[in-house]
Amino acid sequence: MEEHKKNNHKAALSRMIDRIPIVNVQASVREVENQVQSRIREYETINYVYVVDDKTKLVGVISIKEIFRAPKQTKIKEIMDKELIIAHPHTHQETVALLAIRHNLKAIPIVDKEYKLLGAVPSDTILNILHSEHIEDALHAAGIHKFKDPAIDIINASATTHFQKRLPWLVLGLLGGILAAVVVGFFEKSLETQLFLAAFIPTVVYIADAVGTQTQTVFIRSMAIDHHLDLKKYLFREIKIALLLALVLGILGSIISFFWLKSLLVGAILGFSIFATAIMAAAIAMLLPWLFLKSNFDPAIASGPFATIIRDILSLLIYFGIATFMLGQFL
Repeated sequence: MEEHKKNNHKAALSRMIDRIPIVNVQASVREVENQVQSRIREYETINYVYVVDDKTKLVGVISIKEIFRAPKQTKIKEIMDKELIIAHPHTHQETVALLAIRHNLKAIPIVDKEYKLLGAVPSDTILNILHSEHIEDALHAAGIHKFKDPAIDIINASATTHFQKRLPWLVLGLLGGILAAVVVGFFEKSLETQLFLAAFIPTVVYIADAVGTQTQTVFIRSMAIDHHLDLKKYLFREIKIALLLALVLGILGSIISFFWLKSLLVGAILGFSIFATAIMAAAIAMLLPWLFLKSNFDPAIASGPFATIIRDILSLLIYFGIATFMLGQFL
């Protein structure tokens, strides 16, 4: 058991405790009270009492508060909650924590394939899991990976360790920036004759990054919270949102640039570019995490510099492609 916990440090089994109140389904409230009071120092948590049958299969759960409110002669099976929220030994720790939040529970019981009770993940551990997963996701978004315990390691790790963790994605970002510069270089002639194109590069790139980051953050969180997410329904909703965002941002960008430069053509170029890059960014934001998930990688990895590089390069290609086409048609 201990060896299994070490090899699966993010599985529910590794975060589980087994010194919890367990009673037989035939016990009375009086018997349960006596057991809890006599063994209270042995328990690591007493938020709930777990009810099992003669084969140690979990059949119910009841809070300590409800036990002490019930008549002494009442059978525990008459008042226990039979609608069980459970997790299995290999369930990811984040899923366990999210189950507790979704169902407003202070602990989650862990059962095997035969529903035999193994233990429970208590409230303090659930809080630690949420804290650790939040820090890990924030680090992934910044391109920092492979800390075993992010909540502790980011403070205690040496400068050398931090250097090794941070450098790879920064190097990738540098290469991505150089590639983006090469893309801009392909449109050097357009920039020489139409300097306004350079002025709007930050705007187009920022909109792509902002829309992509918003969409990706919501998508990754949704997949983490609901592992049975209806992807078709979800994607249809996000496509509608992306279209509305792209349309409004494109119109605003077009109007502002038109009044600034007094050019309908410039307004049209910027408007179409913002619309197209926003749609592209939203699509990439959902496609990358989905591909990572299907490849058994953490989808949060797709939200870091890797996604930013792809969005930046594609947004530049779209912007200059639209600009070159429209300038060729109307000038």
